[in-house]
Amino acid sequence: MHGKTTATTHEQYLDALPEPRQADLRALHELIRETAPDLEPTMRFGMPGYGPYRYRYASGREGESAVISFASNKNYVSLYVTGGPPGGYLAESYRTRLAKASVGKSCIRFKRLTDLDRDALISLFKEAAAYPPGELI
Repeated sequence: MHGKTTATTHEQYLDALPEPRQADLRALHELIRETAPDLEPTMRFGMPGYGPYRYRYASGREGESAVISFASNKNYVSLYVTGGPPGGYLAESYRTRLAKASVGKSCIRFKRLTDLDRDALISLFKEAAAYPPGELI
């Protein structure tokens, strides 16, 4: 699956993926559910997400997102982590522990789940769940 999806559930999203991507993202989904069980599953922007929340900028702009979400792209997977302690970007703080991935402020891009350190992901997901960036909905 690359591009727009019509999936309305995590299962539909995962079922539409080719192997080995499907197995990787099923394992990622299960790890998130085990590690951050209080983050409710959601589908936002065509991506599986966990921990839907509402945000409001100082400008007054409001929106909805998820604490953790992922997307299957043509050449890689994007893992978005927006939760974390105030004053920084949590995903970015894991850059050295996720050395085989391309890590931005709140996005981790990787080709295979085995490229990522499992213990680092567990810590990342637990920390993100402890500090949602907005009001959980």
